[in-house]
Amino acid sequence: MDVLDASRIAALLRVPDLEVRVVDRCGSTNALLLAEKAGHPVLLAAEEQTAGRGQRGRRWHSARGAGATFSILRRMRCTPQLLAGLSLAAGVAAARALRALGAREVALKWPNDLLAGDGHAGAKLGGILIETRVLGREVWAVIGIGINCRRAGALGARVRRRVVALDELLRPAPERNAVIAAVALEVLAALEFFEAAGLPAFAEDWRALHAHEGRRLRVRLADGRTVSGIAAGLAPNGALRLRTRGGTRDVTSGRILSAGAA
Repeated sequence: MDVLDASRIAALLRVPDLEVRVVDRCGSTNALLLAEKAGHPVLLAAEEQTAGRGQRGRRWHSARGAGATFSILRRMRCTPQLLAGLSLAAGVAAARALRALGAREVALKWPNDLLAGDGHAGAKLGGILIETRVLGREVWAVIGIGINCRRAGALGARVRRRVVALDELLRPAPERNAVIAAVALEVLAALEFFEAAGLPAFAEDWRALHAHEGRRLRVRLADGRTVSGIAAGLAPNGALRLRTRGGTRDVTSGRILSAGAA
């Protein structure tokens, strides 16, 4: 098992103002950083997470030594309202980094999943959870990222869906320190670009990486109703845009239940 090492991650990143820390075990790296009083950027990685969170409070499973589980705390120079869609921009950055490492099948699922496409279509490789904290006039964002690096036994059965890990996509699989550094570097660059240009600057790249673009989706809305339509990119606020029989509909919150041919 390759061990996470803060010095190794920092040396690979070479970002002078970023503090890099590794903990052996914690409930949630996001929760720890949300409670931070730090006035500078921090990357926190964990060998094991016991209470990680995913979309809409779902539990994120992170077995010891099997994943790249980390969070980045950074001050954002924009209002909280403009942060809508930040997880989509971070998803584009993470997918780019993983593809550059050789995992060229990586794709995105709205709103915050990393999938392995083609031969592993629909299999979850990772996920992103962004949370914010307002301190006076400052907005701090915590970008939590989890990536399956090593196949972990019965993970698929526990989460009740297909999963895949980097060691199934790449031979040899990259060390976890290198995965964290590569993804974090792309995400940090994306955050800076997002501050300047917002989500529209990422929309075309996201669409190109979208695993379900042009396919018929069935989506369960936050109120329990379902809607079906053809996936047609993003709305400016990060909503999933569907072409339905009644016209174009933007889904701001929901869960994709199925994807089929258009």
